[in-house]
Amino acid sequence: MNNNNGFTLLELIITVVIVAILASIAIPSYQNYITRSKIKEAQSNLIALSLSAENYYQRTLNYPTATINSSSALSSDTVFKTWAPSSNAFEYKYASTDGATYTLTATGNDPKVSGCTLTLTNAGVKTVASCGSVTEWMK
Repeated sequence: MNNNNGFTLLELIITVVIVAILASIAIPSYQNYITRSKIKEAQSNLIALSLSAENYYQRTLNYPTATINSSSALSSDTVFKTWAPSSNAFEYKYASTDGATYTLTATGNDPKVSGCTLTLTNAGVKTVASCGSVTEWMK
């Protein structure tokens, strides 16, 4: 009587091939999910930043006239002191030359979103550039 316990080499190879196929499908999908979530996070941060500018407008009937080129400078500015980015994946900028309009920009600096640029204006115009498969603001 021959009592074999264990797996044959062929069964082991088939299992490894199946796991490799599943991983080759799952890993790119997961990376795409992470990239899309970082872009969605930047959109939320831009909207929160615009709320600070709109709050200032409600009190003074002008937007802050300034060009602020970094997230840290925005966080320390008196107008935007209640705003803070939720991560460092994007760098945020605010620009208003006339006090009647403004443009907010988020530029990706994380490797997954490097070069991705999102903008939001006081008129609600939203643009996306160089963000891979994401070509418009996500809902």
